[in-house]
Amino acid sequence: MNVIYEPKGRAREYSPLACNLYLGCTHGCKYCYAPACMHKKPDEWHDAARARGENVLKLFEKDCVKLSKTRVDDETRRVLFCFLSDPYQPLENELHLTRQGISIAAKHGIKVDILTKGDARLIEQDLPLMLESQTHLGITLSFAKDATRKEWEPQASTVQSRLRILRKAHDMGIYTWVSMEPVIVPQEALEVIRKAHDYVDFWKIGKLNHNKEIESKIDWVKFRGDATALLNQYECDYYIKEDLRKAC
Repeated sequence: MNVIYEPKGRAREYSPLACNLYLGCTHGCKYCYAPACMHKKPDEWHDAARARGENVLKLFEKDCVKLSKTRVDDETRRVLFCFLSDPYQPLENELHLTRQGISIAAKHGIKVDILTKGDARLIEQDLPLMLESQTHLGITLSFAKDATRKEWEPQASTVQSRLRILRKAHDMGIYTWVSMEPVIVPQEALEVIRKAHDYVDFWKIGKLNHNKEIESKIDWVKFRGDATALLNQYECDYYIKEDLRKAC
């Protein structure tokens, strides 16, 4: 396949299939792993986003057709939008690649998972489409204070807007999930669980990686215990990522 692929290693904990319709990401997150994966300097990667080629949607549809023809009857694999870039870049307001991608996938019976920390106004426009196509909406959320969020994710959406869009999507009947990774301030991550447990259907909990100075100062055993205690108290469905399990 050309655009849809099978992730390997840590990425496979998120989804058995994925795609990247955009390259580059303007959120500028300090912990971003994509520049290293793509052999780019962080400033170069975060300076602008662009479509992944002029024919990316045609190639994506070709992959969807192939999947629809080769899948077995009980095929449940979803395609994650996206690993290397956010599907709701500001450029999405102009190109609508994510919106078109969801529609193309639905046409061929392929289900989609969204993972984003983009502009809630852009996401909100697509909520009816997500509901109709049974798309799952995932939001990256590990900070409770927007000042901390701004320090680490300077151009991403605010904590408040992420919570708002999760609640609205859940109230509409859309399956919602949170990627709580990377955890950098454990107490803020726990506060997110307290705030959002009523309108999040599934939690995926990870840790900070590739930053030994901060990682070494966090008691991961305590965080995992506190987080699972809260999630169990609220009767939430959740998954603890392998890196966090190993750190404990």
